[in-house]
Amino acid sequence: MTEYEPVIGLEVHAELLTESKMFCACPVVDSTSAEPNTVVCEVCTAQPGTLPVVNRRAVEYGMMVGLALNCQINEINRFDRKSYFYPDLPKGYQISQYEHPLASNGWLDVEVNGEVRRIGITRAHLEEDTGKSTHMGSYSLIDLNRAGVPLLEIVTEPDMRSVEEVEAFARKLRAILVTLGVNHGDMSKGVLRFEANISVREKGTDVFNTRTEIKNLNSIRSLVRASRYEIERQIKLMQAGQPVVQQTMGFDEDTGRTIPQRSKEHAHDYRYFPEPDIPPLHISREWVEEVRARLPELPDARRERFVTQYALSRQDASILVADKATADYFEGVVAAGVEPVTAANWVTGAIFRYMNDQGVGIEEVPVTPEALAGLIALVDAGQINISTARDVVLPDMLETGRPAQAIVEERGLAQISDEAKLRALVEKVVAENPNEVATYLGGKEGLLGWFVGQVMRETRGQANPQIVSDLLRERLEAMRE
Repeated sequence: MTEYEPVIGLEVHAELLTESKMFCACPVVDSTSAEPNTVVCEVCTAQPGTLPVVNRRAVEYGMMVGLALNCQINEINRFDRKSYFYPDLPKGYQISQYEHPLASNGWLDVEVNGEVRRIGITRAHLEEDTGKSTHMGSYSLIDLNRAGVPLLEIVTEPDMRSVEEVEAFARKLRAILVTLGVNHGDMSKGVLRFEANISVREKGTDVFNTRTEIKNLNSIRSLVRASRYEIERQIKLMQAGQPVVQQTMGFDEDTGRTIPQRSKEHAHDYRYFPEPDIPPLHISREWVEEVRARLPELPDARRERFVTQYALSRQDASILVADKATADYFEGVVAAGVEPVTAANWVTGAIFRYMNDQGVGIEEVPVTPEALAGLIALVDAGQINISTARDVVLPDMLETGRPAQAIVEERGLAQISDEAKLRALVEKVVAENPNEVATYLGGKEGLLGWFVGQVMRETRGQANPQIVSDLLRERLEAMRE
């Protein structure tokens, strides 16, 4: 049976977190909440006689990304006019880069199923974003607040061979952009958008077959779903002996299907030519090194530090550094005095469960790192046991924002460690369950945990489980004599 493999490359559009637009002084605002067409000027609405001026901060942000992606920062940069006609592009062309981009020839390593795969970066170039169209029946409304916002387009080589590699690359790239502080990563607001170029070939061959491009994927989940569907669609066409048509596809979130939109453009369709109003930009080596010196600790370096400094497993470290805010939260818990492995277990366990249940990021968790450390300290001090902390106190903290100590005192949740009191409960449980006692004495010593559970139930989970376990084992073993 013929095996097939996908050949996938990505185009990533990341809005840059500058205060003003790419070629004018208009402020950058949240295009999902600002009143339409309120932050526009003569330049970003393409009025006659206006001239663009390059945003220096956007250039530096682009350089930071290029360096983080192991790219060469090119000394000569040139802006071009990329001609195409849509209502949300007032000029009838976009100022972009093509032959002389800001950064090129880089790479990013991703790890999938224990194997490291190197994904080539063709280029990272600067351009301006378009406006936003809202379609209402037979009408379209145009908001130009976003027109002219600095945009960095990152183009990969067609090096990905599975959907898992696509997801790993997307997540790692997003983490890098957020860590650099050049993009806040909120894909729901369109500040980070993916486009996947996909073709399929027989496994073991090196041909590049006809590809399709899936446009404007605004979440990593959509990127994964759309890529998986398109791969399966193309494989079915190949198996049926039908051609794959080169075209631009959309993705329908409701049906999970890719939908043809238009025939795929080629570079010559855009009629690139040098932007006459912007002279070539010369980037000195000194400027590059100045920017390199300002780079923060990147996710890979932070992961290795977590492994060496905190003795975390590579898996836990990778999970924590996948999101900068999560890594910061973990380090906040450690800084508050919690042993690192314990802190990692709480963050990736109870805190992640809350985030998943509520559909929120760690920035929205109402328990601060210091407050979580206070809860863990009560467990370490023996004031409450782990189950009470996790199942009773933490949910109360998350709901009310109150400190752990106040909740424990108010609700009378302090752990019972009094051996005399616990011994009496052990005697009661043993006396009330003769059949289970006989089974235990008959060799089923795994029942000890069941007995511990009965004592915990008697104390509403407040008994010290280690003391209970020791007392039960002592009592049951004495019954063998």
